[in-house]
Amino acid sequence: MSEKRTDLRLGPIVIEHMDLAQIADSGQCFTWTRLDEGCYAIQALGRCLVAVQEGDRFFFSCSEDEFRQVWSHYFDLERDYGQLKRRIDPEDAYLRAAVEYGGGIRVLKQDLWEVMVSFLISQNNNIGRIRNSIRGLCGEYGRKMPMDGGRFYYAFPRPEELAAAGEADFIRLGLGYRAKYLKALTEDMKDGGLAQLKGELDGADDETAGERLMSIYGIGKKVADCICLFGLHRTGVFPVDTHIKKIIAGNYAGNFPYERYGSELGIVQQYLFYYHLKGSAY
Repeated sequence: MSEKRTDLRLGPIVIEHMDLAQIADSGQCFTWTRLDEGCYAIQALGRCLVAVQEGDRFFFSCSEDEFRQVWSHYFDLERDYGQLKRRIDPEDAYLRAAVEYGGGIRVLKQDLWEVMVSFLISQNNNIGRIRNSIRGLCGEYGRKMPMDGGRFYYAFPRPEELAAAGEADFIRLGLGYRAKYLKALTEDMKDGGLAQLKGELDGADDETAGERLMSIYGIGKKVADCICLFGLHRTGVFPVDTHIKKIIAGNYAGNFPYERYGSELGIVQQYLFYYHLKGSAY
């Protein structure tokens, strides 16, 4: 391993039920960069981590303390994903196939602001274009941050940094009609607006949090649910897009067993979404 990557300081660490490639392509995060087979630069939480996977063995570019304090939480390692998989109805052939195909997905504990921006511009968009737009926003407005080995990356820009841009600047980065939503959002969230919103959301139940998010210009039900799931880690929230609608109509006669999975319903949604998006489910 040291011959392949000289910047990996920690590992091997054995982690079950985690696949970096599946997480990177699951549509929940847009700042990961694939460096090589099984190797990713993970830009998140104001940091940049290099992670390498070999089966269930992982190697990381951070210290043990940083991994324990930051990245273990980010990867949701406190949760027993095996226990969730054992709860899946053995008669539910479609969901079991989805878990078999994408069982390495975890719902990351991401930064609220980054998730709000990402899913605001995800509407009627695809993963590749979203990544390009996010990369453009970081490169144009994010702070240049140092990494090991003399390298650097551009951090995800905060509301005050994006507020310096105009709607035309966002259009130039490929946001299209979503540019006006992002411009309004940055104005609302700068100068303490984001901290105030987070306080409101943290003190609200899932339904109230979703309603508060939908009061923001450009955020509808699906985007609000994605923000709750990926930005607030409300794993009982079940975002419904065209993929999920097709799955429920075609495989569950319009009646998915939501109650069975309760507070982990959003994780189940990720298995279903990824299988329909990437697997042989069409």
